[in-house]
Amino acid sequence: MKLKLCTAFAALALSAGLASAQTIVIQPEQQTLIREYVKTQPMASVDLPGLEINIGNKLPDTVELHAVEVPDVTYQYVVVGGRTVLVDPGTREIVYVLD
Repeated sequence: MKLKLCTAFAALALSAGLASAQTIVIQPEQQTLIREYVKTQPMASVDLPGLEINIGNKLPDTVELHAVEVPDVTYQYVVVGGRTVLVDPGTREIVYVLD
């Protein structure tokens, strides 16, 4: 019985997490502007051992986020492990990876 409850709880938690995840759509024009802005604002890469650069993963509070001076973009960015990521400053979740 415990195994069934644990399995059911895990499935519920997983589905709740997937349901709350949002798909971020960044228009091609915005992508271009963001890439150009980031290129003109070079910064050192932050190393976060054990953190995978995936959408939805949260960055620790110790990581400084930087504003993106692009119209209609409310996300901030940081370079982690050599990859530039856009982050929701409210939740600190990675919302987009600029590859």
